[in-house]
Amino acid sequence: MEISTLDWSFIAGFFVISLVIGLVVARQSGKSASDFFLSGRNMPWWLLGVSMVATTFSADTPNLVTDLVRKDGVAGNWVWWAFLLTGMLTVFVYARLWRRSGVLTDLEFYEMRYSGKEAAFLRGFRSLYLGVVFNVLIMATVCLAAIKIGGVLLGLSPAQTLLIASVVTVAYSAIGGLKGIILTDFFQFILAMIGTIWAAIVIVNLPEVGGLQNLISHENVVGKLDFFPTDNPDLLWSLLIIPLAVQWWAAYYPGSEPGGGGYVAQRMLAAKDEKHAMGATLLFNLAHYALRPWPWILIALASLIIFPDIASLQEAFPAIDAHVVNDDLAYPAMLTFLPAGLLGLVIASLIAAFMSTISTHLNWGSSYIVNDFYKRFVKPDASEKQLVMVGRISTVLLMIVAAMVALTLENAKKAFEIIVLMGAGTGLLFILRWFWWRINAFSEIAAMVISFIVAIVFKFVLPEETFDSHTELILSVLITTVGWIAVTFLTPAVEQKTLIDFYKLIKPHNIGWKSVIKKGVIQGDLADEKITIGKLPMELSGMFAGVFLVYGLLFTTGFWLYGELGNAAIGAVISIASGLVLWRVWRS
Repeated sequence: MEISTLDWSFIAGFFVISLVIGLVVARQSGKSASDFFLSGRNMPWWLLGVSMVATTFSADTPNLVTDLVRKDGVAGNWVWWAFLLTGMLTVFVYARLWRRSGVLTDLEFYEMRYSGKEAAFLRGFRSLYLGVVFNVLIMATVCLAAIKIGGVLLGLSPAQTLLIASVVTVAYSAIGGLKGIILTDFFQFILAMIGTIWAAIVIVNLPEVGGLQNLISHENVVGKLDFFPTDNPDLLWSLLIIPLAVQWWAAYYPGSEPGGGGYVAQRMLAAKDEKHAMGATLLFNLAHYALRPWPWILIALASLIIFPDIASLQEAFPAIDAHVVNDDLAYPAMLTFLPAGLLGLVIASLIAAFMSTISTHLNWGSSYIVNDFYKRFVKPDASEKQLVMVGRISTVLLMIVAAMVALTLENAKKAFEIIVLMGAGTGLLFILRWFWWRINAFSEIAAMVISFIVAIVFKFVLPEETFDSHTELILSVLITTVGWIAVTFLTPAVEQKTLIDFYKLIKPHNIGWKSVIKKGVIQGDLADEKITIGKLPMELSGMFAGVFLVYGLLFTTGFWLYGELGNAAIGAVISIASGLVLWRVWRS
């Protein structure tokens, strides 16, 4: 396809603006590790919230949504919609706790919450496991989407795509630190949303599609519109029941960690105060689940008319390697129908999505390498300038490794399933470790090791047809959870002093700390005025009000697009009522 001069000007202008932002904040970001990784802890909620949304709006996200819709219909999105419960739990329960901790990274939490050499080992090992191995796999899936987009829209080879897209991303990430990333995210998210919504409008109204009414009534589409897979018991179980009953609390997935963590925790730790941390995560969940999905869904549904199967995609793009031609390729394929100018804007928006995600993962992974491995175990007396330098070097190396791994991947959905399975069973531990004193470092080590081994066995040792994906998830959760709970009771408890210090600083709900509190009072380590009860029931009320608000907005929009105005009105009423409850909880 032909890329016009106007298209190229949009793309080039975007690269220049992103690089300039990084250069402008470079001096301030390079002052210290805190400035480089947390922007000096003075970021407002709205910038942090938009930054989280921009990060999760990666280049592979619309490809993944397209893959889900083409295979399992709109209801297929429950595999990630279910994580809203995790997100709202973080807003009302964990955001304040994380900000209150004052740590530089969420891995520093381990030596605050646990004691002994096992706590130090856990911190060091997870700095490399999450910061390098897990992080590289996430970035590789994003790079895979960039490869497909570059091949379809620009005719670039995989190596050319990754080289061009990575250079500027690495440059402003390494130069500008988190502040440069957050400011660039704000600009990138606005561009990405404009491009996505505009593209959806144009594609739905293509002559081949025939407008919104023709789209939702087309024979290729009509069976894909249901929000809930009620007509198929197998899909009902795998797409809806398991994600809502198990996956959201049991599985670890970057951006949706039970109890908060990763780059979401990084943004909360960078907030001005606890209220800004809560506001940022609330904005993130509203935008992530209620604002963004429908443009992608509409484009995915339209692709079923123009490219009804994988064979039609292969026929339309014979130059694309056959091993990467899958349903997720339909998203960039649909963008080839956009007119000049708009095509350049949309390509720039996809580049923005790629860069916002990659830049955050580079900075986040680098923070683990610097603070939780290099400074903690290699050179404790390193100067701030040395820490920033190591951060910049590790940023470059992480990008190189991620690009190499991306060249071996084939499908975004498969990578998503592997990542979820690798963290299956660890989520409950991340939720409870704040509220149950008995959990220790050995609990986390056991959960991490068992879940990883189980994932390897299911995905690479057993024959592929042994279990379906939702059975693998349930078995992984069961095996891992039983394993880490058993290890918890078979290993020594955390030192009393560590537990008391943690309780004084974090002030969690006392439901799981009563024995520690009683012992602390008897020994004189804890004064009565330092004992807090917490507001967990009210916080959970806010969580569920937020869940109903966001799902109400999501489905109200869908019913309106489908022309089902009665159902849309019901959804609007639920959204308003939930919003009022949320507001009352928030004020109190």
